[in-house]
Amino acid sequence: MSKYTYIFMDFDGVTHPWGEVEDFRCLPAVEAVMREFDEARIVIAADQRMLFPLSALSLRFAEDIRPRVAGTTPQLIPKRGSELHGLREREAMLWLSQHTADFTTAAWCAVDDAPGNWLTRSRLVLTDFKRGFTEEDAGALRRMLADLRAGKATAEPVNPALSWA
Repeated sequence: MSKYTYIFMDFDGVTHPWGEVEDFRCLPAVEAVMREFDEARIVIAADQRMLFPLSALSLRFAEDIRPRVAGTTPQLIPKRGSELHGLREREAMLWLSQHTADFTTAAWCAVDDAPGNWLTRSRLVLTDFKRGFTEEDAGALRRMLADLRAGKATAEPVNPALSWA
């Protein structure tokens, strides 16, 4: 198991309500949870990763959290519409395969407002896109990170045959 736990994070619908000004008003609640878990690292899975460099995206985070932004997921281009389901998870698994010894045993979770992006629902903190990340979501993320820290098998294992190409 990795010494880090990776949080694959969306922005729209998480750090702020979807369709509203991108003011990142909900990000302090995510950062507060991260401060309780030194092993937590953020990997940006938001669409903005295709528009802005990691250095610019990292500036959205508080100064003490910025060093814990580990990167951005690669962009996979689906060849068929059916490949959109679970696309962010496949991108996350590709990132893990490039940055950890064994992506099938890596500690990870996701915070997103779109359930169709993630096939492994037990590792997803699903936010309400109209509200963004709330205190209720913070509680769910705390529980998930605590379980991952303790090595509890609360999440189904990653399918090693998960294809991203």
